[in-house]
Amino acid sequence: MPSPQPGSQKRARGTVAVHSDPPLVSLPRVLSKFGFCSRRLAQVMIESGRVRVDGRVVRHAGLRIDPKRAAICVDGRPVVSAAKVYVLLNKPRGLLTTYDDPLGRRTVYDCLNGHDLPFLGPVGRLDCASEGLLLMTNDTRWAHHLLDPASNVEKVYHVQIDGRPDDALLSNLRDGLIDDGERLAARSVTVLRLGERNAWVEVVLTEGRNRQIRRMMALSGVNVLRLVRVAVGSLRLGDVAKGKFRHLTAAERAALAAGPSADGGLRASAAGRAAGTAGMGSAEVGRPTEERQILRS
Repeated sequence: MPSPQPGSQKRARGTVAVHSDPPLVSLPRVLSKFGFCSRRLAQVMIESGRVRVDGRVVRHAGLRIDPKRAAICVDGRPVVSAAKVYVLLNKPRGLLTTYDDPLGRRTVYDCLNGHDLPFLGPVGRLDCASEGLLLMTNDTRWAHHLLDPASNVEKVYHVQIDGRPDDALLSNLRDGLIDDGERLAARSVTVLRLGERNAWVEVVLTEGRNRQIRRMMALSGVNVLRLVRVAVGSLRLGDVAKGKFRHLTAAERAALAAGPSADGGLRASAAGRAAGTAGMGSAEVGRPTEERQILRS
């Protein structure tokens, strides 16, 4: 009888013995997961001969390794997995959510320089013109959970538009619009403040499609003047100043990982919704300073 091959199951006396090789991961991904650098920078370093695996120079970025066993060095220095770091950054308008830019424009990483942090990847993105709450971490599994639509984690945005929203606009945003074969819909849309020629609305999403809110507004004939993410799940932007960040607490990390609470996550208060069409009023009650400043501007 031929001997079992690796990965096969061998039954003997009612038991099952499973033999499987450890999962292999691409070298750029390992360097990213270890919090050393971005995958793009890892690929550049590999191709330039700066990376060694088990003592041998590697120039092929497609190499797959066992991160638990392989000895990796960059520029002669060992690379080990960094401690997990989770931060909340208040992204200013005008910064790119990328590690580097060929045109030399400023990025969100300029806000992290000088703070002795490992490489952190953004959990989702905010485009250059958008601002507000941006989570960054080197815990890729935690980040993937928050980005997975099946996790149902709500992202809350305050959006200033160049018009006064009517019932038809609000219904379209809630019911969904089709753009290039893709259905775009908001979990909820609430009027926060009405001006003479513009308005602030709160838009809640549970999936982050590329430029989703801007695309939905454009399909509805509305221009976005400002777009600010103020909450992700149970986590609010709060009073973190623009361009600054803070570390998440263990309780905050656990709450986000656990998913939405029984009340469906963060929504505008009933009092705030009722007052939305009457200017600020009680719509400001209970909102952190940063969010009140956004609505007043």
